[in-house]
Amino acid sequence: MSAISFQSVSRTYPSPRGPRGSTFLALDRVSLVVEEGEFFGLLGPNGAGKTTLINILAGLTRASAGRVTVLGSDVQADYARARRKLGVVPQELVFDPFFNVREALRFQSGYFGIRNNDAWIDELLESLGLTDKADANMRQLSGGMKRRVLVAQALVHRPPVIVLDEPTAGVDVELRQTLWQFIARLNRQGHTVLLTTHYLEEAEALCGRIAMLKTGRVVALDRTSELLKTASSNVLRFKIDGELPGELAARARVTGRFVQFPAHDALEIEQYLAAVRQAGLTAHDVEIRRADLEDVFLELMSRRHDHGDAGEAAAGAAKS
Repeated sequence: MSAISFQSVSRTYPSPRGPRGSTFLALDRVSLVVEEGEFFGLLGPNGAGKTTLINILAGLTRASAGRVTVLGSDVQADYARARRKLGVVPQELVFDPFFNVREALRFQSGYFGIRNNDAWIDELLESLGLTDKADANMRQLSGGMKRRVLVAQALVHRPPVIVLDEPTAGVDVELRQTLWQFIARLNRQGHTVLLTTHYLEEAEALCGRIAMLKTGRVVALDRTSELLKTASSNVLRFKIDGELPGELAARARVTGRFVQFPAHDALEIEQYLAAVRQAGLTAHDVEIRRADLEDVFLELMSRRHDHGDAGEAAAGAAKS
């Protein structure tokens, strides 16, 4: 039995800009399967449909077409059973300002009919670095601490399937390390994890398989190692002081002083460096590295995809 199954899921909304009665297609026949025990990544740019898909999974939004199940339970026809199997860490910081941390976790337990689970609550508090905040009011916590509480609330009923929607957005390095150590331990114990994140190095390090969404469609779905093999080149990376000329800049990925070019061979590397010198610039800290998941992601997002790509990706999901 699969942990999560999306079967030809579509979702339309009224179009805010089109003619009266027109619709916007947020998800277009998305099909993918997450197996039990997987650490699965769901990636895509803003507006790709990731959060809409998760909201459908959590029962917060109804699909316009298709079917979604959690460990065999339909999220619409058998909502209560499906929701008990699921722990969702939302993207937004949502909290009740009238309770302290321990009270919030006890109330969350009550929503699932669970009582007298203080031992598990204590373990969550310790694992997420919240023990010294157990009696603090939620309003007194920093954004990072509130994010930790959201994770604890999602796990308080010990769900077999954990969904993390941008869990480390805007939080410090300490929380990221604490969270991933704990979630990785739960995954090793058999919990299924579905992660969305814009930190692609996290996805590359953690996820065994990855699906990429673009404009509501699956455009890639494979093991992380196989996706990395699809990169068309290595990467030439260096620092410069100044701006690249227009034609050269159009072929580069520039982040502050760092410049990256796709490099297929030694001749191409020398040509790039020569062009930089001719522009009156000096390349510092030159390195050549293998393409990473971010390179693969940007390459896929820059391609033009048609409906056939979505169908092929869906077929790949069925075979996985």
